[in-house]
Amino acid sequence: MEQVEDFQKLRKTAEDMGLFKGSVVFFGLYLSHILVLEVLAWATLNYLGTGWIPTIITILLLSISQAQAGWLQHDFGHLSVFKTSKWNHIGHKFVIGHLKGASANWWNHRHFQHHAKPNIFSKDPDVNMVHIFVLGDTQPVEYGKKKLKYLPYNHQHQYFFLIGPPLLIPVYFTVQIMKTMITRKDWVDLAWSLSYYTRFFFTFVPYFGVLGSIALLTTVRFIESHWFVWVTQMNHIPMEIDHEKYRDWLGSQLAATCNIEQSFFNDWFSGHLNFQIEHHLFPTMPRHNYYKIAPFVRSLCKKYEVLYEEKPMWKAFTDIIGSLRKSGDLWLDAYLHK
Repeated sequence: MEQVEDFQKLRKTAEDMGLFKGSVVFFGLYLSHILVLEVLAWATLNYLGTGWIPTIITILLLSISQAQAGWLQHDFGHLSVFKTSKWNHIGHKFVIGHLKGASANWWNHRHFQHHAKPNIFSKDPDVNMVHIFVLGDTQPVEYGKKKLKYLPYNHQHQYFFLIGPPLLIPVYFTVQIMKTMITRKDWVDLAWSLSYYTRFFFTFVPYFGVLGSIALLTTVRFIESHWFVWVTQMNHIPMEIDHEKYRDWLGSQLAATCNIEQSFFNDWFSGHLNFQIEHHLFPTMPRHNYYKIAPFVRSLCKKYEVLYEEKPMWKAFTDIIGSLRKSGDLWLDAYLHK
């Protein structure tokens, strides 16, 4: 197939351009800015005390640090920082384990499935909503015809604000990660995770006590969760979500992903996931090179009339809600009339 051959040529072009080589300077500075934020959070309390203003500043600094560490662990998990898998795996365990308290193996297991079959029911864990939401155009109708009503899905675009962004990381991910590490006897990842919690409480208990430190951690997770959910879902939820259609690599990835307009802020805020199309087509490419390959990808998509969708970030956020509303309406219609 000519399209597949052209994509293979594009990948070879990217390799010849050195676009799969990570920049030590970029990732070094990125890690440094995360560590600086951590130090500033401690220094704020140490020098300004634990009043409301210093506490709020500390919460914001830690929230930014956690969100940015989330994007950095994503880089290591995709083996896009160092040349060898070994050092990427070590870096991954350090960032996701010691800097975030999560599990590298848990993340890899979920995320690799997502990349292989994005937005495919029963294959992409990111669209397994455990009956809390119905997504796309097919699932709502299937639920409606079967008279399945675990929740009032016609209101899912409203209760999303209550149980989506606020709870994903503080509740669902936290419980799932700990349960996975213990049930799978993943003692290495558990040790890395506990090193984070040990460091966190050792740092903040002297200022807030045990309960206060737990409240601090929960608040940081709450803010980080909003950041994470809106960024990760803006590229996928509004796109096609369906059962397997057995497309080629280009077609399957473009059907499930879209891009957000580039700017320095958008790059930083989203961890370069505003280049979601390029990331999905070339998962091991370091993110600082996405903008270099993007024009070639656009050209290839134009040649084969594959939709290359790019939008402003605010539009991407509102499209999440619009998509949930549309799916909810499809469910209600099928539930009442089919």
